[in-house]
Amino acid sequence: MAKMAASVVTESGEDVFRKMFKFYKRREPPPDLREVIDFSSGAASGGKIVPFKLDQAAVSDQEAACVGLRPIRDWRAFGLQGYPGFIFISNPFLRGSQAFWVRQCLKTYSQKPNVCNLDMHMSPNDTQDIWARSVQAIRSPISFKRQPKTLLERLRWVTLGYHYNWDTKTYSANSYTPFPADLHMLSVRITAACGFPGFTSEAAILNYYRSDSSLGIHVDESELDHSRPLLSLSFGQSAIFLLGGPQRQDPPTAMFMHSGDVMLMSGPSRLLYHAVPRILPAPPQLATCLEELSCALALQMGSVLEPVSEEDWDVCSRYIQSSRVNMTVRQVLGPGQIFPLQTDDKHRMVGCHDDANSGKRKRTCSDPVGTVDT
Repeated sequence: MAKMAASVVTESGEDVFRKMFKFYKRREPPPDLREVIDFSSGAASGGKIVPFKLDQAAVSDQEAACVGLRPIRDWRAFGLQGYPGFIFISNPFLRGSQAFWVRQCLKTYSQKPNVCNLDMHMSPNDTQDIWARSVQAIRSPISFKRQPKTLLERLRWVTLGYHYNWDTKTYSANSYTPFPADLHMLSVRITAACGFPGFTSEAAILNYYRSDSSLGIHVDESELDHSRPLLSLSFGQSAIFLLGGPQRQDPPTAMFMHSGDVMLMSGPSRLLYHAVPRILPAPPQLATCLEELSCALALQMGSVLEPVSEEDWDVCSRYIQSSRVNMTVRQVLGPGQIFPLQTDDKHRMVGCHDDANSGKRKRTCSDPVGTVDT
């Protein structure tokens, strides 16, 4: 990456971020990943990784365990030189607790009244229960005959809370469903430990990545209050995350995101360009991260966790073997803020473009935090 970065920075006026994005996305020849930062090991940091001090008093051990997190004192949190406000937490989840959150993303959060990409092309009745319509086919033995993708395999994004309007790039009071209480509790615990008490989870976008998916270059700026952090949680296969600057001419830093990793973008880092150009096979420890959730952990007082049945985990594990799920949680409104009046919140359209990397012209739908195939 160092050679690649040096070559693109010298080209005045070029979109440096886009060049780096294409470098890591290319298939042949595959990119050299030796300069990608790995927070789980500290590899290829070049001295950029710095420890980040968490607020251990903000969350008790029991409060952390109730959402599947280890005691705050055991978290491995880092910052990056040159990126004030960026916090990376290397898998703070208790052993086995990721299974619950994967199940929530695939089975629970994909259900109505939440909104997903399939609603753009199908009737509400057809997307009423994506999980139930998909599990039998996913459980079936793999055959040589090509089978149509299930709805779960075609799922690319789900919105929670205030639903993002893809056409106007805004949120509004007229497009809202209750935010999941368990995800809010998880978000509040993490943000409080990072020094942001009183965070209110008002919207989330869940992205479902297949092995050939990518996340386009963007800035998350549609929220009305940028003083609150953007929280990102990843499960399943690994990915390369690019974090740039306030301009696309700023060369980005590449880092790995593994299952269970958490990122928080706040302060000066809240409005930086970022992207995910590539999904990668997860390291061997994924199996340990996603093992069965213990009943003792799930049944402790105040826990939002629930045991994941063998039948449910059979589907989740098959899905996650080749996929990645990411949740980005946001606070949309600041204290005392209200939404401006909008003339039309009913039409939710997705802007489409052609994917130049495919062998044929393919309709690809872009949103601020994902690139999804239809």
